[in-house]
Amino acid sequence: MKLKDFYYDLPQEYIAQEPLPDREMSRLMLLNKKTGEVSHDIFKNICKYLQPGDCLVLNDTRVIPARLLGAKEGTGGKIEFVLLHQVGKDEWEVIVKPGRRAKVGARFVFGRGELRAEVKKIVNDGNRIVKFEYEGIFEQVLDQLGEMPLPHYITKQLKDKERYQTVYSVHKGSAAAPTAGLHFTKRLLEEIKGKGVDIAFITLHVGLGTFRPVKVENISEHKMHSEFYVLGDEAAAKINNCIKRGGRVVAVGTTSCRTLETVATEDGFVVPKSGWTDIFIYPGYNFKVVDALITNFHLPESTLLMLVSALAGRENILNAYNIAIKEKYRFFSFGDAMFIY
Repeated sequence: MKLKDFYYDLPQEYIAQEPLPDREMSRLMLLNKKTGEVSHDIFKNICKYLQPGDCLVLNDTRVIPARLLGAKEGTGGKIEFVLLHQVGKDEWEVIVKPGRRAKVGARFVFGRGELRAEVKKIVNDGNRIVKFEYEGIFEQVLDQLGEMPLPHYITKQLKDKERYQTVYSVHKGSAAAPTAGLHFTKRLLEEIKGKGVDIAFITLHVGLGTFRPVKVENISEHKMHSEFYVLGDEAAAKINNCIKRGGRVVAVGTTSCRTLETVATEDGFVVPKSGWTDIFIYPGYNFKVVDALITNFHLPESTLLMLVSALAGRENILNAYNIAIKEKYRFFSFGDAMFIY
C-alpha cells in the first residue's frame, strides 16, 4: 500500500490544544468495523457499549517530564534534550536539538546546575547517549526541571502536568502519553467493573517514534521504533479467560493493541512476558487477540492511522474521519475518542 492512501485533509483548528475540563466529556464516535456504520455519543457513556465478560486492557505507563531545556557549558548555546529511555547507570538515549551543538564530549547544564550532562556517543537517527551528573535522586531532579514532552502540534502550554497522565498511570518510563486512556476517570472504571467487565493492566513505555513520520512511499518498507513492554501473569490470565469464555478483548489505545498482538500466540491467546516490540500493524494484518479498540483520532499518513485501518478497513476509517471533520470532532492527543467494535 502507498503512503498517500492514508492521507486526509484536516483543518488546523480541529487539533485540540488542551484537554477538556472533564475527562469523561469528550465526544465518542462508534464505528462498526464490519459494516462501517457510524454513530455518536459522549465518552461517559462508554459502559453502554461494553458487555459483561469483555476484558478492557489498559496501558498503565506513566509519562516522565522528559523535555529538558539547558545550555552548553562555555558558550551558553541553548539546547533541548528529550529523554527516550535509560541505557545504563545515569545514561540515557536522548533526542537533541540542535544536534550540531551536541558532539561527543560536549557538556550541558540544566537549571542552575542541579543537572549536568556529557555526550558519550552518537547513535541511530542522530540520537545521543548522554551521561547525567546530579546530587540526590534523578527522578526528583527531573520532576523539578523537566517539562512534559507534548507533541509538536500542541502549541499551548499545559497548566496541569497530570492532565497528560491517565488516572491509572503507575510505571514511569514514557516519553508520550497513551492518549486513548486520558478519557477515563476512576468513577468510570468502577462503573465498568460493576457491569462485569474485567480490567487488565499492561505496560508499554511509549517512545517519541510514535510521532515519527513515515517517509517511504511503500509503507511496508517503514521501520518501526522499538518500545519496551511488560505483560504480567495476572493480566495474561484475565485476557486468556476472557478469550475462553467468548468475551471481547477491548484494547484501550494503539499501545495496548500493539503489546497484545506482540505477545499473542498463533492459536489466539497471550503469554506473559516482557521485552521490546517493533511490531508494525497495517492493512492486511490478521489480528490474533484484539477484538475492539478505544482510540483517538490520528495524524494523516501515520502508523497509528494504518493500525486502525487494519482493524476496521481503510475506507471505513477514512469515511469515519471525514464525518468527524464535518461534525467538528477534536483531533489528536487531547481530542475526542472512537470505539471500533
